[in-house]
Amino acid sequence: MSNLSIRIGAEHLYGGDIDHRRARPRVLRGFSLLLGLLVLGSGCEAGQDPLSGSPAVTATDASPASMRQEESRMWMTVGECRFAITLTDNAAAQAFAALLPLTLDMSELNGNEKHADLPKPLPANARRPGTIRNGDLMLYGGDTLVVFYQTFQSSYSYTRLGRVDDPSELAHTLGPRGVRVVFSKN
Repeated sequence: MSNLSIRIGAEHLYGGDIDHRRARPRVLRGFSLLLGLLVLGSGCEAGQDPLSGSPAVTATDASPASMRQEESRMWMTVGECRFAITLTDNAAAQAFAALLPLTLDMSELNGNEKHADLPKPLPANARRPGTIRNGDLMLYGGDTLVVFYQTFQSSYSYTRLGRVDDPSELAHTLGPRGVRVVFSKN
């Protein structure tokens, strides 16, 4: 950006006769703030280009690894917010993906998770993870889906199904009560 455009912007903001040495940092902070809001204000959808709303595309998207990644990706939608989930490479995650699309009314439990019974049991291979992380998608027993939105220690056993790619807004989006969640392949 040229000094002329900064000066014009500063004069417009501060009314013509100004000390440019003091106004320039304020204008630059304003532009930085605006740019930050554009990037952050892209809604709830993780895994999308914040400016266009379409999936982020990189030069490696045509590679076999990215094709496998697309096959292992699913979406979780809560109201207007959409979260990308990368599935674990196991039989339970594959069986869960075969159920999609799936809408579940998930109940609140312990201030750290939402859970719901699945329409049919999945192949379980439960292990004690020790630390449950914000964004973990797990199977409890063979037929209870659990979405964790807080990180904590646990002695319970779960089968890992996947993980929310960007769980930063997960707790806020899921809220303190039961919630309807849609799981889908796209």
